[in-house]
Amino acid sequence: MTETAVPLLDLTRQIAALESELSAATARVIKSARFILGPEVADFEKAVAQYLGAHHAVGVASGTDALGVALRALDVGPGDVVLTSPFTFFATASAARGVGARLIFADIDPQTFNLDPAAVREVLEGRSPVCERLSIRPDQIKAIIPVHLYGQPVDVEAFEAISQDFSIPLVEDAAQAMGATFGKRHIGNSDHLVCFSFFPSKNLGAFGDGGLITTNNEDHAARLRLLRAHGSPRKYHHDVLGTNSRLDGLQAAILGVKLPHLDTWVQARRAHAAAYQAPFASAPGITPPLVANNCFHCYHQYTVRVADGRRDALGAHLTAHRIGSAIYYPIPLHLQAALADHGFVGGDYPISEGAAAEVLSLPIFPELTPAERDHVIGAIQTFDR
Repeated sequence: MTETAVPLLDLTRQIAALESELSAATARVIKSARFILGPEVADFEKAVAQYLGAHHAVGVASGTDALGVALRALDVGPGDVVLTSPFTFFATASAARGVGARLIFADIDPQTFNLDPAAVREVLEGRSPVCERLSIRPDQIKAIIPVHLYGQPVDVEAFEAISQDFSIPLVEDAAQAMGATFGKRHIGNSDHLVCFSFFPSKNLGAFGDGGLITTNNEDHAARLRLLRAHGSPRKYHHDVLGTNSRLDGLQAAILGVKLPHLDTWVQARRAHAAAYQAPFASAPGITPPLVANNCFHCYHQYTVRVADGRRDALGAHLTAHRIGSAIYYPIPLHLQAALADHGFVGGDYPISEGAAAEVLSLPIFPELTPAERDHVIGAIQTFDR
């Protein structure tokens, strides 16, 4: 009997369930011809701000642009240094380089894969051998970007304390964390800048690129709105050098249809993760994800660690059983060719390098069926036996 194929992600199921609402929303925008910003964007910004508990939400063209515009709003530029995680998607680095800043990293926590606050303090206190070798001083660091990787929140309180202690602003990379919470606060409810992506595969995904920046700070919000539209407070008057990064009306309308379903989808992801935990914990050489204290993980990805150099073998085993999987991410940022001019070398961030060699993400999307999930569990349990 042919085994059931289980995709890593299937967006068509979610689209089919909402097809009539999505069609009506896009038709409404087409009829209005308000394609750039306009009422759909304003309505979505208001709705997502209310959902997150944020005072302001500013839509932009992509998650990458969200990071770049946020850094511009903080006047980060050439000669400055941005500190972030070496274990994340490249957009976190490219946004910093895009404003002319140099990058430095601190290593991650081996259990959560998130930027380690203790390692960040080592950098800021001048105790980093990598910084010493590269002649980077703590006073050059003008922003810290903690990443809520895979939907697992960072220790927000620890990073807010670091920001206060060293007077360095935070820009949270929450591209994978829509729907996650730390304590009683949604990720996105903050006085500093929090950046989201609406790439189609995200927990809240558009039908193309889209992004958002949230903040509870009125001055930050005003500057973000200025920067996203060519630095223009009114037509043909340009107060600062901005950029063209605006969430379009079609994407906002689509996201507005999807937003009321987000909590249900996150709960489905968490139910799949809960079903995976016990069987994977007992599978030899496989470590399921740990959820840190005070965190509500939204499981954009469900990522295991596979020991003893067997990660690729497990991926091949799953492929043989017609199960999708992926590696997020196989090369840490400090070893990417695009950052070769920074002077990083192998061994600079060993925990991140170890994670990159061992992580494997498994199917976790909301519409995954119990039968498909059981097939994944069964395949994992038969690995290497």
